[in-house]
Amino acid sequence: MISPNPSTGPARLRSVARRIGGLGGDLLLYGLSALFAAVTAVTSTLAPHRAWGAVAMIGYAAAALAAAVQLVARRRGVVPRLTGAAARATVTAVAWAAVALLPMLLQCVQRAGGRPDRAQEEVVVVEDGGLRLLHDGTPYLGREVIAALPPAEQLLGYLPYQPGMALFGLPRAVAGVAWWTDARVWFAVATTIALAAALTILARRRPDPEAAPSLLRAAQLATVLPVCALTLATGGDDLPVLAFCLLALALCAAGRHGAAGLTVGFAGALKLFAWPVTLVLLAYAATRGRRTALRFAVGGLGLPLVALVPAQLVDADALVENVVLFPLGRGLVTSPAQSPLPGHLIAATLPAGRAIAAALLVAAGLAIAVRLARRPPRTAADAAVVCGYGLLAAMLLMPATRFGYLLYPVAFLAWAPALRLVRAVGRPTGRGSRRATAPAA
Repeated sequence: MISPNPSTGPARLRSVARRIGGLGGDLLLYGLSALFAAVTAVTSTLAPHRAWGAVAMIGYAAAALAAAVQLVARRRGVVPRLTGAAARATVTAVAWAAVALLPMLLQCVQRAGGRPDRAQEEVVVVEDGGLRLLHDGTPYLGREVIAALPPAEQLLGYLPYQPGMALFGLPRAVAGVAWWTDARVWFAVATTIALAAALTILARRRPDPEAAPSLLRAAQLATVLPVCALTLATGGDDLPVLAFCLLALALCAAGRHGAAGLTVGFAGALKLFAWPVTLVLLAYAATRGRRTALRFAVGGLGLPLVALVPAQLVDADALVENVVLFPLGRGLVTSPAQSPLPGHLIAATLPAGRAIAAALLVAAGLAIAVRLARRPPRTAADAAVVCGYGLLAAMLLMPATRFGYLLYPVAFLAWAPALRLVRAVGRPTGRGSRRATAPAA
C-alpha cells in the first residue's frame, strides 16, 4: 500500500486558499454583493438604500462577469497580464466607481434637484452642523433650542459627532445647494485621499511577494464591500473616519508615528469611534519608546481635544447634550440606530437591560485595556487585530447600534494580513525587547 504524502493535505489547503483569495475570491465577493444589492433594491424600507441597490447591482454584476472572464483566462493561460494583480486592481477600482461613487453622485444630483429622499439623516445633520459652525461658531444646538423644534424635527437637531465632522457641511453652508456641495461628495474625497495614501505607503515598503494580493483584498473590503459602498453612497460619514484610521495604521507600519498620531487624531476629531483606535496605536507606539509615544500622542490625543475647545467655549451645555447625553440615550429623542444586535436586544428586552448592556460594554473595554497593558501590540498588524476585535465587541454590545458599523472591524481585520507582510521598520524597546526581531509592520 502506498503511504500518503504528508504534504498533500497542506498543499491542497494552500491551493484552495489561493483560489479563494485570488480571482475565485473576487468572483465570490462581486457575485454575493450583486445579490445583496438586488435584494436591497427590492426590500429595503429606506429610499436611499433602494436607489443604491438599483444602480449597484448592475456594477457588481459587471464586476463579477469581469472576474469570471479573468478566472477562465487564467486557467487557459491566455494573456497572463489580464489576470494578475494589476488587472484585478483595475476591476476593483472600476467596481468601486460603479457601486459607490456613481450611486452617490446620482443621489446628490437628484437631491439637489429637489428629491429629499436621496440622503440619509446623517447627511442632513452634518450639513446643518456646518451651517451653524459658520454662523454661530459651534455646530451644536442646546437642549432648549432642540425642545422648541417641532417633534418631527428634534432628531435632526442633534449632531452626535465630534466638532470636526461639521467641516464636511461647510461647502453647502458657503455655496448653497448644489450636487457638489452635498456632504457625501466631500466624505468621498477625504476617503479616496486617505485610502490611496495608505495603499501607496504599504506598497512602497518593498513588500513580501504575497503582500500585493493581501493589499488588494484589504482595499476591496474597505471600498466595494456592500456595507462600505452602501454607507458611502447614502450616508458616508463613517468612511472618512475609517479611512484615516487605516492610513494611521499604514503610517505606523512605516515607522512614521508622529504623522500617524495626527492622522488618527483627525479621525478622532470627526467621530468617537476613532478614539479606541488611538489608544491601541498609542500602546503600540509606546513599545517603540517614550519619545515615539510622545510624538504620537501630540496629534493622536491633542488634536481631538483641541477640536472640542471652540464648541466648549461657545456653548458647553450644547456640546454635552449632543456628544454625551444623546449617544447615551439621555437626549430628548432616541437614536434611530437600533439594529437587532446583542446589545440592543439586551437593552430592549431585559429588565434594566440598558444598564446591563452598558455594564457588558464597560467590561469588554476593561478587558481590552488590561490586554493592552499586559501585552501591548508589537506590530501594526497586531494593533489592527486588536482594533478589529475590540470594535467588534463594542458594536455587538452597544445599546444603540447599526449593522453598518460592522464596516470598522471588518476593515481592520482585513488589513492585518497586508500590514503583516510589509517590510519591518524599527525594533520594540523596553519590556519584551528580547523579541527585537519582531517586525514593526
